[in-house]
Amino acid sequence: MKIIFTKHAELKFRDLEEQGFKIAKGQVENALNMPENIMEGRKGRLIAQKVIDETHIIRVIYQKEKDSIRVITFYPTRRRKHEG
Repeated sequence: MKIIFTKHAELKFRDLEEQGFKIAKGQVENALNMPENIMEGRKGRLIAQKVIDETHIIRVIYQKEKDSIRVITFYPTRRRKHEG
């Protein structure tokens, strides 16, 4: 399925890198293709979650469309906050 990044999501890569936390597009795509957990979000959106290192996970907020996935935003967060 084709993955489309919104303008906001595209800007998020730069913003996170400026804050010292580099996330690659491949990590976001991997979280969507092989999530460890998917939960319902607001407005009919979904949240895919995947471990990215010993202390962090990435959460990807997206919506399914006819033949694509639209990434609304994503963010890294501490594992302990969202696991268990």
